[in-house]
Amino acid sequence: MNSRGSLLANIPPVTKHLLIINFLMWLATIVLQRTQALDLQQWLGLHFWRASDFNAAQLITYMFMHDSSGIAHVFFNMFSLWMFGGIIERAMGVKRFLFYYLSCGIGAGIVQELTWELSLADMVAAVEAGRTVIDGMGSVITYNDFITVGASGAVFGILLAFGYLFPNMPMYIIPFPFPIKAKWMVLGYGVVELFFGVAGAMDNVAHFAHLGGMIFGFIILWYWRRTANRNGF
Repeated sequence: MNSRGSLLANIPPVTKHLLIINFLMWLATIVLQRTQALDLQQWLGLHFWRASDFNAAQLITYMFMHDSSGIAHVFFNMFSLWMFGGIIERAMGVKRFLFYYLSCGIGAGIVQELTWELSLADMVAAVEAGRTVIDGMGSVITYNDFITVGASGAVFGILLAFGYLFPNMPMYIIPFPFPIKAKWMVLGYGVVELFFGVAGAMDNVAHFAHLGGMIFGFIILWYWRRTANRNGF
């Protein structure tokens, strides 16, 4: 078997299929947008729950969609999934890992919906009063304009699981020249996301959704640990 085959063979099944599906969906989004055949982000991305284009299935489908304007979004998410997903999948087992991954992604989506509901309170009040909402450029804003995509919430849940299950594992993170324990790395990520979320960073990143993935992940892990039998997971 060649080296490429060996590399693919060493990735556990759920992680491997998640990587493949995400990249295929990213490529399909680009092809269909360029041919103007279908806008997958409009159909499968997560909309604000008040929008006419919202449906509950988007809480699952959105995590398999990524920004089609470049490769950075899908690459960094899938790189993190490749780095940590296999380790967590082996620790949890196939079924629990898939449940955990999807649950963190759904949890992140729910938190994003709550964030929209709170941050768009003025817009909701205006719409309910029958007024048209205009942005700074003079364009009409509707609920359908608010969409989020990406596996980041689920991936942050995996990072949380890594820090939870392997808290003292040394991690080397650029630019630090010394190792950092996994638990501190995860805590640092959480603090950064909370800071940018509260600060309202205008970077088109759903920071509170990332935190939502970590929060739901912690709840699941805490419950499993509490109810674990003598064999752990």
